[in-house]
Amino acid sequence: MQSGPREITTPFRPIPLDVPEGMKPNEFFNSTENLNDLVNNNGLLLSPEKLLLYRKALGHSNTFDCSIIYNTSESILNPLGRPVRRTQVPENVKWAWNRMNRVIIDYMLEQFPDPGEALLLAGEASLDATWSLTAPGVPSIRMLHNHFIVFPMAQLRDAPLADANNPNLTDGGQHSLFQAYMRDVYREFFERALDLKILKPVSDSEARLSLTGYPQGLPSWEISGGAAALGEVGFWREYDEILKGFLDFYRSFFAQVSSRNAPMLPDVYFPKQVESVLLFNDNFMATAKKVREQCIRDPAYANAIRWQPAFKQLIYRNDQGKLIVTISQNSIGNAITELLGVVVKRVPDAAAYEQTEPQLLEHLLAVRRRLIDADLGLGIATAHWGDA
Repeated sequence: MQSGPREITTPFRPIPLDVPEGMKPNEFFNSTENLNDLVNNNGLLLSPEKLLLYRKALGHSNTFDCSIIYNTSESILNPLGRPVRRTQVPENVKWAWNRMNRVIIDYMLEQFPDPGEALLLAGEASLDATWSLTAPGVPSIRMLHNHFIVFPMAQLRDAPLADANNPNLTDGGQHSLFQAYMRDVYREFFERALDLKILKPVSDSEARLSLTGYPQGLPSWEISGGAAALGEVGFWREYDEILKGFLDFYRSFFAQVSSRNAPMLPDVYFPKQVESVLLFNDNFMATAKKVREQCIRDPAYANAIRWQPAFKQLIYRNDQGKLIVTISQNSIGNAITELLGVVVKRVPDAAAYEQTEPQLLEHLLAVRRRLIDADLGLGIATAHWGDA
């Protein structure tokens, strides 16, 4: 079978939301009213830390698909001021967040144990606070949220090949600025900055899914100990270290794009490595020069620059059943699934969605019960299900 990205079709039930006259849809979706819809129509569980588990009304998969969002819509009214990554949330919220992640991933692995039958992933895509509200492609909710998704491998194998030139298929080997021009210094920075014990680097071939050929060219790490390691606090600290390293690289690079020979940022996580590996590297500085000069010449290019860190970081299972962590620079409008070569075409089809809904809800309510039993929140009753 030919290896390449796949495009699947996922039906959904149209959402009965009326966007107020004069508002763009993405402006409305960032409002408290839309979050009320998430709670009242799709909410499954809410923790005391305001972590909301909900069904994805516009889902990627109808096999298993849910999200957790840090719902600050009523406590932080400015969408640009809301936390959009784990490094921006209070410790008690992150603690509960990590435990919820572990419970849900454990459930996915238990219910879908064969990597030949199911592709599963969990992770966050930070697109939120990096564009203006009215820019095209801005995601629907400007708050930290994770995705938990399972795709049947049979569906992926039967799906047609996606257009490999689709700009949303952002992978390190083809579209990422970091990987295309600074691959060596990017990986060297991770190796020298991060002191990892549970996460161990793996090659591109070990990380890549044979069916889709993705991810490509990205730094990736195997979780030593597999699912059991998710129960260790040390794993989640290392998971955060990878994010911190990425943020240092991204922010340091675009500081140089913005201002020639800019001084080191005062709040980086790894100042010694930023100074010695990045700011003293000719290739790193030369690439910043190229981007800066293109920004000056090309206003459309400059307008598309993501000046604030935008990333996808996820945990997924490879062909051998190993759990892999990877992180990627984000691009315009792409979904977290596309990091693994899965393009989702959503189509409104209530009848088709309703055929898969009972089994989907059975999984979501079962994982909710485990979260309640672990004292990670209370169930939410909607018109579709009760609170227990």
